[in-house]
Amino acid sequence: FTKNFTANDIDWHKEKPDEMAIINYTSGTTSSPKGVMIPYRSVWSNNKYANDNVPFNKRGDDIVCMLPMAHTYGLAFEIIKSLTLGCHIHFLGKVPSPRIIKEEFAKYKPKLILSVPLIIEKVVQGNVMPALQKEPINTLLKIPVVRTFVRRKIKTQLMDFFGGNAGEFIIGGASLNEEVEKLLMDIKFPFTVGYGMTETSPLIGYVRWQDFRSQSCGKVVDRMEVKVDSPDPQNIAGEFLVKGMNVMLGYYKNEEATKEIFTEDGWMKTGDLGVIDKDGFMYIKGRNKNLILGPGGQNIYPEEIEEKLNNLPCVQEALAIEEDSKVVALIYPNTDALKAKGIKPEDYEKHFEEQIKEVNDNLPAYSKIRSFRLQDEEFEKTPKRSIRRFKYMEGGSRS
Repeated sequence: FTKNFTANDIDWHKEKPDEMAIINYTSGTTSSPKGVMIPYRSVWSNNKYANDNVPFNKRGDDIVCMLPMAHTYGLAFEIIKSLTLGCHIHFLGKVPSPRIIKEEFAKYKPKLILSVPLIIEKVVQGNVMPALQKEPINTLLKIPVVRTFVRRKIKTQLMDFFGGNAGEFIIGGASLNEEVEKLLMDIKFPFTVGYGMTETSPLIGYVRWQDFRSQSCGKVVDRMEVKVDSPDPQNIAGEFLVKGMNVMLGYYKNEEATKEIFTEDGWMKTGDLGVIDKDGFMYIKGRNKNLILGPGGQNIYPEEIEEKLNNLPCVQEALAIEEDSKVVALIYPNTDALKAKGIKPEDYEKHFEEQIKEVNDNLPAYSKIRSFRLQDEEFEKTPKRSIRRFKYMEGGSRS
């Protein structure tokens, strides 16, 4: 039987471009999860773009999966792309703490590393930044010649932390902390930030790390179109609308949501607000559903306020929400950092009052934080480790 059995004896399924291939659920960050019907054309288009634009990733390479398969980003590029190339796939199997990452990456030395911001931010903020703030390093960094040497050493150590063999780190799922991004660009670390969503399985924007621009999320990828619903797309933020081969068929058994997300002329609403510069780089300001209107009708992007809060050394994570037409900060403290500074629990409120004043000094009058609350527990997360923001917008603090 085996001698006469060939590929011609197998009844291969012949898929069609618009045939549904996968149902992948949205994360549930701003609303309840929805089943996204992803067609074969989208799977093919994403995979072709990745293989065409990440040439250093070859057959036989090792890749370590840090993202869950429920995450479209991980499914598309850690799993499907690796299978089509013939790569060796290693599942982390544990929460990607800095210790676990260092051990596993030293073992497999992957060339391509896919990550969400939270993972690389933890490594940089926990292992690199504290060392730079100590003496004599802090003083030496002010000397140009020494600065060059220190930057080179930091880059080498950070590369070694991730196995020492990476050609590129591709970050997706959210924007990268500005302070972390500035450091990584300063040492010429090979990272880039892409843009996508479950509904495009996932690619919308990407550029190689050599072309990456600060706070951007790349340029539109092949076989996709993006436009900004704005009278001045380069200067006035509007909603990103997309069209092309990567776009989903619709939401599973949810015709109402499907109808709502598409315009009459076929563009899909991303819910992301941003601008596109003259060179085609996209910059996201925030989410449409998260937008807060100021007292004079000004647009307040809570993500920008949260970034300033998350840069504070004693903040583990934070949310900026609207309550009674005012901006309120919800803060989950970094108790280890507070303890290291000698700040007692009874003094937490006073400490954060002072910190909020400093943040407000760098915010326009209409977007200043009017009050804050401390969380006893970390924010409720989706399986993709995004904060379930809508839970707090609807019901306030869950401390």
